[in-house]
Amino acid sequence: MSGGAIAMMIIAILIVWGGLALSIIQLRRHPDPGPEPEEAGVPPAE
Repeated sequence: MSGGAIAMMIIAILIVWGGLALSIIQLRRHPDPGPEPEEAGVPPAE
């Protein structure tokens, strides 16, 4: 493989894995609360 191909492969790998890492960090800081119990079809607790 040429030097340019290796550089492009490294850039692509960093973009994919970097995006995954940033997504995980974002979800840990601001977790998705999920649906409200009424929306999920769960009857309210008594």
